[in-house]
Amino acid sequence: MVVGTLRFRLALYEATSLKDKRRLVRSLKERLAGRYNVSVAEVGSLDHRRQAELGVAVVANDRRFVAGCLDTIVEYVRNDVSVSLVDWETEIL
Repeated sequence: MVVGTLRFRLALYEATSLKDKRRLVRSLKERLAGRYNVSVAEVGSLDHRRQAELGVAVVANDRRFVAGCLDTIVEYVRNDVSVSLVDWETEIL
């Protein structure tokens, strides 16, 4: 069993309130979970309206698959126009 984790920080320039932030984050979480079959949670910067930290976890049998999946997710978030990817880190166990 191979477990991959991804933690990324986002800048949310469109968010004018915490309600806007929650809407943007919820939308991104649902799209990632539905498209890539991964678990996604908001793990930091909960009270900052223009910042978000999300954690992603994926489990599989193949290390290359897990690494590829995490790389694909980073590219997807990088190309998303509603958020700006600031930083990310991955770990494969």
